Amino acid sequence: MTAASSSDKQEGAQEGRAETPAYKPPLRGAPGGRLGGGTRGGGNESLFLSALAPDHTGLTAQEQPSLYWFLPEATKYPIEFTLIEDKAQKPLVEIRVPQGAQPGVQVIRLADCNVRLKTGAQYQWFVAAVADAEQRSKDIIAGAEIQRIDLDSGLRAKLEQVGKPGAPSVYAEAGLWYDALSSLADLIAANPGDSQYRRQRAALLNQVGLKEVATYEEKR
Repeated sequence: MTAASSSDKQEGAQEGRAETPAYKPPLRGAPGGRLGGGTRGGGNESLFLSALAPDHTGLTAQEQPSLYWFLPEATKYPIEFTLIEDKAQKPLVEIRVPQGAQPGVQVIRLADCNVRLKTGAQYQWFVAAVADAEQRSKDIIAGAEIQRIDLDSGLRAKLEQVGKPGAPSVYAEAGLWYDALSSLADLIAANPGDSQYRRQRAALLNQVGLKEVATYEEKR
């Protein structure tokens, strides 16, 4: 897990101005749930965690998508990440996140966890700040649901046509929340001096009720 604003390499100059993504929730299945919010853990530390996901099952077309969450300030609590397939008995991933996370939007790349999502399968993922290792009921938790679907040929062609700056809007319109958010994060990392992509991410987060995180982004 690393701060989402970091990037191993810089891409070239942006290919024109892109419109703000408009997310259209998918018309499929029962609504899932987004877990997280302002919570007080053990001791005197108050901590807010938020999964950057909608309040229903978010979709991805990626086999190894990136999952984003928000940490507003540094914390002394250890952070754990868990990924579990729906109705499974054991987690696919259960790891301790390295200490030293910087405040802001954070990312967990499933490629780094050596795990691949199955098409059609639904998963729950969680990040937890462990306030008391002896009393896990005090964990401060944020989480969401994700499902992988196939990317149809028409959408693939449209993505090739619009290029990277237009990808967030194409994904958002198709209901692919995680891919819209990830493509925006890539643009932010590749164009650190261009505030339009942070504004677009803030607007996207506002559309699913993540107002606190959107406000943080707007002030960056």
